[in-house]
Amino acid sequence: MKRIIEICCGSYYDALQAFKGGAKRIELNSSLYMGGLTPSLASLKLTKKNTDLKVICMVRPRGAGFYYNEEDYETMLEDCQILMENGADGIAFGFLKEDSSIDEERTKKMIDIVKSYHGEVVFHRAFDCVKDPYKSIEILISLGVDRVLTSGLKAKAMDGKGLIKELQVQYGNQIQILAGSGINALNAKEMMNYTGIYQVHSSCKDWIYDPTTSSQYVTYSYASQPNEQNYDVVSKELVKQIVNSID
Repeated sequence: MKRIIEICCGSYYDALQAFKGGAKRIELNSSLYMGGLTPSLASLKLTKKNTDLKVICMVRPRGAGFYYNEEDYETMLEDCQILMENGADGIAFGFLKEDSSIDEERTKKMIDIVKSYHGEVVFHRAFDCVKDPYKSIEILISLGVDRVLTSGLKAKAMDGKGLIKELQVQYGNQIQILAGSGINALNAKEMMNYTGIYQVHSSCKDWIYDPTTSSQYVTYSYASQPNEQNYDVVSKELVKQIVNSID
């Protein structure tokens, strides 16, 4: 199986850096500092127009968890439809119930929309909040999810590699396992070799300085490192490094 690096992008600029760095697939978001929210339609259309990347779009209307009210749910269904209509190759999303179990009804509704456009269905790291990963992945398989993004229920994927390996061994022939969180050029190949998975998800993060972020009395900063005047972007060079590292 050909190994795949998926780059987590927060903008059209990020998508171009991923493309120039040699990536073949991205997860397109906005607001990565909040864990990734639904991208703008413009960022999707420009990415599809100017690259040959496979684009998986995040559908997530807000930060925090994945137990959504009815208004959030309606918004997510509408965003899913719009993104698929405008060329998205798939959708990443996650619905949980109040007890952190998979919300099967809502998940199935999203799957039906994505599949109606012959797109790929990705259940994102909401999976890392479930209590029973084995039961949860079996539910996702039964519903028709193509891929699950997980750090093995740990903060970083390398810390959860034991569970990732178990999921791959038990379920890898029924659903794709995509490891993400803390994956870089130094550990991507190790993760793949240890677990048997063939795809990983990486942010390849760098920082750009914006001197207008803060004034004497007002700040719009969200970056704590390396400088509060910075914002995060995908680094073309880091993409090249991780792509080359798995060859």
